[in-house]
This record gives sequence, C-alpha cells and structure tokens, in this order.
Amino acid sequence: MPQKTEEQIIRTEYSEIMQKSYIDYAMSVIIARALPDVRDGLKPVQRRTLYDMMELGTYYDRPYRKSARIVGDTMGKYHPHGDSSIYDALVVMAQDFKKGLPLVDGHGNFGSIEGDGAAAMRYTEARLQQITQEVFLGDMDKDIVDLMPNFDETEKEPVVLPVRIPNLLVNGADGIAVGMATNIPPHNLGEVIDAEKAYIKNNGITTKQLLKYIKGPDFPTGGIVINQSELQDIYETGAGKIRLRGKVETEKIKGGREQLVVTEIPYPMIGANIGKFLNDIASLVENRLAPEIADISNQSSKEGIRIVIELKKGSDTERIKQLLYKKTRLEDTFGVNMLAVSNGRPETLSLKQVLESHVDFQFEITTRKYQTLLAKELERREIQEGLIKAVDVIDLIIEILRGSKDQKMVRACLTMGVTDGIRFKRKASEKQARELRFTDRQATAILEMRLAKLIGLEINALFKENEETIKKIARYEEILNDYDTMAQVILDDLDAIKKRYAKPRKTQIEEVEETVFEEPEEEDLPVVVLMDRFGYTHSVDPSVYERNQEAADRENKYIIRCMTSDRIAVFTDTGNVHMVRVRDIPYGKFRDKGTPVDNISNYTASKEVILHVGSVAALREQKLFFATSAGMVKIVGGEEFDTSRRTALATKLQDADARVITVSEIDGYDTAVIQTAGGFFLKFPLSEVSEMKKNAIGTHGIKLADDDRAEAAILLKKGKECVVPYKDGQISLSRLRLAKRGGRGTRH
Repeated sequence: MPQKTEEQIIRTEYSEIMQKSYIDYAMSVIIARALPDVRDGLKPVQRRTLYDMMELGTYYDRPYRKSARIVGDTMGKYHPHGDSSIYDALVVMAQDFKKGLPLVDGHGNFGSIEGDGAAAMRYTEARLQQITQEVFLGDMDKDIVDLMPNFDETEKEPVVLPVRIPNLLVNGADGIAVGMATNIPPHNLGEVIDAEKAYIKNNGITTKQLLKYIKGPDFPTGGIVINQSELQDIYETGAGKIRLRGKVETEKIKGGREQLVVTEIPYPMIGANIGKFLNDIASLVENRLAPEIADISNQSSKEGIRIVIELKKGSDTERIKQLLYKKTRLEDTFGVNMLAVSNGRPETLSLKQVLESHVDFQFEITTRKYQTLLAKELERREIQEGLIKAVDVIDLIIEILRGSKDQKMVRACLTMGVTDGIRFKRKASEKQARELRFTDRQATAILEMRLAKLIGLEINALFKENEETIKKIARYEEILNDYDTMAQVILDDLDAIKKRYAKPRKTQIEEVEETVFEEPEEEDLPVVVLMDRFGYTHSVDPSVYERNQEAADRENKYIIRCMTSDRIAVFTDTGNVHMVRVRDIPYGKFRDKGTPVDNISNYTASKEVILHVGSVAALREQKLFFATSAGMVKIVGGEEFDTSRRTALATKLQDADARVITVSEIDGYDTAVIQTAGGFFLKFPLSEVSEMKKNAIGTHGIKLADDDRAEAAILLKKGKECVVPYKDGQISLSRLRLAKRGGRGTRH
C-alpha cells in the first residue's frame, strides 16, 4: 500500500491570500485576455481565432465556413471562455467600420455602423482575408514563432503570430483590464510601413521625424482630427486626447434653401451614438437653440454615411455647423492610451517604442525563418552531393546491393566502408568499397533512388539543382550574418506589402481652433409658474392664467408671477433650498400636466416635503420666518437665498432628528402661533423673533417638554380671524392669549 502522507496546515493571514489571489487574477486578465501584444497587435482571443481559421483551412480563395464551426473549434481547442467572446472578436475583425484593415472576410449580417448587432453565428459565414493569410499567418511552417501547450495540453498554439506589419498601430486596439485600459487609434497601413522603414534605416529617429510619415490616426469612418499640434506630445507619451469632427458639406436644395449633409462621422460616434446624435439635434430644435432646422433625416446606406439636416430659407449655415460641433457628438474626443503587453508585462508605449518592439520582432522572425530555410537547404545539399557522388560509382553501389544480404549490410558499407559478408565480383571493388564514407542521410537517399535518376537529363538536372541550392545557402548565410542584408530583406517585404494592400488615407489632419458658439440671449418674458400639491409644475403666459384664474387658484398650491430669467426657490423640511431655472420649467397650455419638480431639480420627493416656493427676484424684497420641530424660530432676509448653487442651506437644524415645520413670508403678519404634538399652543409677537443669518439655528420659540415636539407654526394678521382644525373640533388662534416668546404655552 502506498504510504499516506500527512496533511500540512499552513497558517497565514486571510488578507494576504486575498491580495495574492486578486493580483494573480488581475494579471491573468491583463495578459491573457484584455490587452494586445505589441508584437502582433492581437489579443489572445483574436490570435487563437485566426490561428484556428488557418488550421481549418478557411483560406481567402476557398469557400466560406459557418461562423459557428469556427467558434466551436476555437473554444474547444484554444479559448475555453465561452462562445460569445470568440464570436464577438470574429465579428469585430470583419467590420470595416471598426477596423482599418479587416482581418476576416465575413459573409452575411455582421452588423452595421449604426449599432445593429451581427446575426447569430449559425447564420453567418467567414474566411480569412488575403492579407491575414499572407502577412499574419504566412511562414507558420518555418518554425518562426514559439508554440505553447493549450489549456488542456492536447494541442499546440502560437505564443504570438508572425505578423510582418505593426498591427497594433494599423488596427488599433481597445480593452478594459483590471485597473487599466487600452485605447489605441487605427492608422494608415502605408504610412505605418513608411515609418517602420524609416526607423529601420535610422534607429535614432525622433517622434517628430516619425510624424512626417505617420500624419496621425486614420479612422475607418474618416472625419477630421482638429488638434494636429497636440499629436506629437500624444505619440511621445502614449496618452492624450485626440479631438475629432465629422465632415459636413453644404448642399443647395429647392426654394433657395440649403441643407447640411454629414458624410463622415467621428469614430466614437459609431453604433448607438448615431441615434443619440439625431436626438441631440431634435433637442436643439425643441429648446429653440436651432429654430433654423426644418427637418432631420438619416439617409445612410451601404454606400456610406449621409445624415441630412434641412434648413429654413435664409439660415446661417456656418452658425448651425458650429452649434452642432459644440452641442452634439459631431465633435468628440478619442482618449489615447497606448497600453500593450511588452516583454510579458503591460506597458504604456510611445509611437517609437511600438515601432522599435515590432522591428525587433521582425528581425527575430526573419532570423528564425532563414535559419529554418538554411537548415533545409544544407540538408538538401548534403543529399544532392551524395547522389552526385553515387552516380560516379554507381556500378560499385549496384555490386554492393547485389552482394549484400540486407539493407543494414548495405548501409554499413556505404557509411563506414564495412564489407564483411558482401560478395564482390572483383577484389578491386571490395577495396574501393572500404573507402566509401557517405552520411546516413546520403545513404538513405541512395537506397531510395530510382533507376530513372540515372538518365543523362536527370543527372544534369541534379547538377543544376545543386548549383541552385549552393546559391541559396550563400544567400541565406549572407542574410543571417549581415545586419544590413537582413534589414534590406525586411524593407523589400514591407514595400511589397505596401504596394499590394495600402489604401489612401481617410481621416484629414488639421489644426482648428476650439469651437466658439455664443448662445443667443433669450428674450426675458413674464410668466406665471403653477405648482400643484403633488409637485407637478409648468409655466403659462400671464394672460392664460388670468383667463383661468379661478381654476388655477383652486387646483394649484403655489402660483408665482416671475420672469423667464428668474429662478424658483423650493424650501423643504430638511433645511435645504433647491433652485430651479424658470427656463427649465415646461412652458405650455393651462391644462398641461407639467413635470415633477424633482425631475428638474435636486429635490427628492421620497425624502423631503416642500414647505414654501417663491421666485428669487421676489424673495430679495422679503423676509422669511422659519420654525423647526425643536421649537426654534428665526427670521432671515430673502436676499440670503440668492445663490447660483442648485441646492443650498436654508437653515441650520439643531440636531439630526429636527425638521423645518414652517417657512413663510412675514410681510403683513404680526403674530406667530406654535402648536406642539402634546397639545400646547403659544402665541407671541413676531417682533420678538430675531433676524439672523441662514446658517444660524435660531432662538427658542417655545419651551418643549422632553417628549414633545413642535408640530406647526402659523403666522397671523392683525384683526383677522384664524381658525384651524384641532382634535375633533376647531380652535381659534386669534383668541389665544398673547404671551412672551420662549414660554411653555397653554394646553388645549
């Protein structure tokens, strides 16, 4: 029986285990999922998908294969993280509006620039693009990259693909890891190749000099980069913000009118943001910022983007264009963060560092390629030389073959000159056989040689083939032993790729001053703001209110006459005052329901109760009386509440449990009555209440028992009867005995 080993208990801090486990997880996400490798510019899921497509034989000149077949094979052999991540990667690599250089040729519905998703993988088909097959996966049979075991060690997968262009720059990358993210813009293939060639010729080249070749990003959606002067700093640091604009053209239409046509959009707008752009234009029209816009239509198709904005006659097209840049995503930013895996760890790279890493990789794979080719040619030369030598002594070899009992005896004679057991016709032949020294590989080739090879023409072909092999060996050795020669091979290869696959730049690079758009001052008009007891508010024209005054007074709790430039102050029981711009309050008909005040302010209906509402302009001429549940009272000048903040302090509360019970304007009032939950009433002159700042707690209005609290505070006008409901009946506050502020009051 095997001996049972004792379990060992390791005591350690739980926090240390959690920290180590989280770091391991974070690095796994960073290296094995989210970030591209600087050498091939691919994330693991992309690399594995392309490699699997090559293994499946989905070449550019062969029929398409079902996407589900590709996804399933990739997941089963290389990427056990779910089919959706693999299919999403496959779809993105086929979308020409996301990738400047699509790596997959998709057949079927692979989504649209407007955010429509791709069809299910069982419906779509795919195969490799020609450039992917030739430039990304070419020479895989020449041992130019390392292979590693897959997740279950049943297959081998490449550590990196032998990509012969700086794909990290050409196609860009985006990904979110743990604590870091990458966002690299795509660039023009021809320009990137020119920059790499310039770096190979001069390793000391500066970023400024590289920007003579790479003008800037080249997005598949076109557009205009408008901060050219900032690009050098972005490419030197590997981080920054690129400002992008869509391309807008002006067209004349019938009736002497004009229309703006968006023909190219900023790269960040692709997807759902096109719909948001259209909604933003509609909002500009609704808010009367762009009354010149008559109609908007999205006429985009497979031919390209075409968003048409029709203008009214006599409109200022330049003003509308600037408005769109300022108020919509027609001008947007692309946050650059050139983070990639370099030498096994994540690193933010400059433009020069990306090119340097790829050039080093180019020399590495080129070296391995020609080492493999050289080894094959040396092996071929060895065999050829053996066959040439064998032709010269073919009679002897035939005599050895006829006189031997088995292949082992023949091989020993050919390689070591052993003649024991072989029957020779002539003694001279045996003596000659003892001098044979073919290599094992040559002996194998001789034994496998067909008699047809002895024909004169075949022998001549063998000599010519040997001459070609010798030339190749010399060439390969020159490439491997001379840096300049290898560099020239790489340069020639880059030239061939550029000639075959480069396309003209789509994105313009310019230096444009930041958009300055001055909003026209809106006319200051009188309105009446109506707010019901549920907090729904809207504004109407004063004439509309006057025609419906009786119904308006009956149905609304607050009625405020003000100007559209004014603000409305909403006081709540939490001691806060919330500001609402009158222009933010919907303007319309008398019977409109309006909008909840919490939709246009910081007021929270579930946590606060509105106690008073007034216009800031009117409050400046008023004084407000405050009373709290702790029995504190004070008077505050209304000018204190003229603030630009959306929410400000209205009064300071004595403790966390206290609430404001009354906020009221004191104009016309001379007496205050405080009622408590325990049934005490105290009536005192308003003149005894001190005027204080808004951040003061106040003075005692009524002396409370330990278990009592103030419940209501009511202001009375001199000579006016005031009756309020109390218990099962009523109580006349006007007939209460006048006392001093701060007393206990009388119980009723």
